[in-house]
Amino acid sequence: MKELLDNDPPMLVCADLQIEYLTEGRGRAVTDAEAIMSRCLALMTLWRANLWPVMHLKRIAQAAWFNPASNLTHWIADLRPRPGELAFEHPLPSAYSSARFADYASSIRNIRFLVMGFSLDETILSTVIEGFHRSHRYQVIGDAVACRCAGVDHAAPYTDAVVKVIGNFAGVHRSADLIGADGRMAI
Repeated sequence: MKELLDNDPPMLVCADLQIEYLTEGRGRAVTDAEAIMSRCLALMTLWRANLWPVMHLKRIAQAAWFNPASNLTHWIADLRPRPGELAFEHPLPSAYSSARFADYASSIRNIRFLVMGFSLDETILSTVIEGFHRSHRYQVIGDAVACRCAGVDHAAPYTDAVVKVIGNFAGVHRSADLIGADGRMAI
């Protein structure tokens, strides 16, 4: 298995890790953002330490609730792209709404996308389903994803339901299953 990882590590896809999802009082705020961010940071640190590929997705919607001129659309400081990492902006929920992303994903063969981040019920769900229909391989880290739940007291049941739906189109893993006790990739 280690040889497979060395020769074919999955590309870590960081979905919509933007300030908008951390800002309390905002309609898009995520209730368990700190826990999700810590898992995302641990995974990103592992990927970067091994020089494995990292891709960032950023939603730049043109809706009334989404102001692209605001600093709320900026990357979260600790999770922003570094030089050499891919970054794609997408106007609609699916990352495939970015022509650059769609071209890139279609031009590479035998790649596995391992997805984490925010906007589970929009960006992640729609990208995974569209990728499934294009025969692209996706896996989602179920405890490193979150979505806003405006008007819902407990986000966990909703998030769990979305992750179950995604399981019809992609593999679902937990971050603990990916990161071994020694801090290395476990699968």
